[in-house]
Amino acid sequence: LQGRYEILKGHLRRIKLGPTVDIRRLARGTPMFSGAELAAQVNESAIIATMRNKEFVDQEDLEEARDKIRWGRAKKSAVVDERDRRITAYHEAGHALIQALEKDADPVHKVSIIPRGPAGGATFSLPERDRMVYTKGYLLATMRVMFGGRIAEQVFFNEVSSGAASDIKQASEIARRMVREWGMGENVGFIYFGEDENKAGMIDLGMRDYSDKTADMIDTEIKRIVDTSYETARKIMVENRDKVEAIAKALLKFETITGEEVNALIRG
Repeated sequence: LQGRYEILKGHLRRIKLGPTVDIRRLARGTPMFSGAELAAQVNESAIIATMRNKEFVDQEDLEEARDKIRWGRAKKSAVVDERDRRITAYHEAGHALIQALEKDADPVHKVSIIPRGPAGGATFSLPERDRMVYTKGYLLATMRVMFGGRIAEQVFFNEVSSGAASDIKQASEIARRMVREWGMGENVGFIYFGEDENKAGMIDLGMRDYSDKTADMIDTEIKRIVDTSYETARKIMVENRDKVEAIAKALLKFETITGEEVNALIRG
């Protein structure tokens, strides 16, 4: 985090900044960005500010540049079917609600239903620090946030869409690594069942270092973690249905809302 802060600070000296720019907030919002990507963000923000006929670059320009680099250009002119737009709004509202209420999750930064890249919308987090290790509480909270979109579709539309594909993939990968690599499976224990790095590049003959019974136990534990997290997220959603409605309606009206606005809507 401190390294990104210093890199951004150095690049930002080359352009005229507005009074709203918060460099530390920008650094928090760019986890895993390389030095080249941070430089590209600053350059892109200057182009965006110029196209908007501004005399300086402000926070909005820098965040739009970051989002463009990470997820692609915003497709503000795209024509979206109204039902699809509503489903996307409730999907993202579901993510936002769980993320705001989960104490172990990263804070909500902003939520948008403006199509960007292959996504119809997105909920952006703002990590408070760089993580060198992942606690079990953080991983479970992250999974519950990922489930929020699909659950909102079920609760409010009695339907599901392909919009949760990336969420399903990421949540499944987290659960697998929790059990197979990080010893976080309650019924499996403190044993490593991941790939043997010493065998990398060797011909895969379909052999593994554990029995079929153990493989079944691992699969059962992975599914238990996923199912339990899903049900916990669903319970949160049902108990806070009115708050999801409020967030979704705000998204349908304004298209993008900040994390502060999400929290204000949750407070009523």
